[in-house]
Amino acid sequence: MSRLSYRTCLITGASSGLGAHFARLAAREGARLVLGARRRERLEALVAELTQSGAQALAVDMDVTDEASVIAAYDAAEARFGLVDTIIANAGISAPGRSTELPVEAIRSVLDTNVLGVMLTAREGARRLIASGSRDKGQGRILLVGSMGGQIPIQGEAAYCASKAAVAHLGRSLAREWVRQGVNVNVIQPGFILTELAADWFASDGGKAQIEAFHRKRLQPIGSLDEPVIFFCSDAAAETTGAVLTIDDGQSL
Repeated sequence: MSRLSYRTCLITGASSGLGAHFARLAAREGARLVLGARRRERLEALVAELTQSGAQALAVDMDVTDEASVIAAYDAAEARFGLVDTIIANAGISAPGRSTELPVEAIRSVLDTNVLGVMLTAREGARRLIASGSRDKGQGRILLVGSMGGQIPIQGEAAYCASKAAVAHLGRSLAREWVRQGVNVNVIQPGFILTELAADWFASDGGKAQIEAFHRKRLQPIGSLDEPVIFFCSDAAAETTGAVLTIDDGQSL
């Protein structure tokens, strides 16, 4: 039996990058998938791919900064698969630039997506889990995707780093609040990984120089997140809540 069989997993920011990778990973482990993002066409293409491989998957329009949109996504998930018991709050953005020059709209957008959006996603899932009796069942799994930028400063990413530091403490706070309710909340903090959004930068001279400055002179392989993600989402993590795990190939050392 696969490790996420019988679980229904909602993933935000699932149209590309880490979110799409986590969707494929969870599908291989047997989860029913609810994939949320704003780019509907890309979600539909991913759902078609996963369905062809035998997975059960649903695409939902989801703006994590809009509570009504978050609630509607959970409603659609329940209509199709029943209770969502596993949540990966992955949606996030950055706004590179010197803090003295960054427009306030960009700062607000980062904080709204990376902090407010994560909290809205997690709390709506927790509300439904608690109402369903998670206190006795202990089946709730919520995984917040932070960043090593929440642990160390990254040049030109003040708003992003602040938001990811907030995600780490939000994870601990929600874990403490729901510890008696059978809802486990944990956080992973990846390093720099080659994704679609970062591809142009790491192909540039500046990006190549940054890679050379890493201790291992490489980007973190995306597959290095697979086992921790599966663990935190599975029954094996029944006794694990409030953890903040940095998985960054030593980039933050």
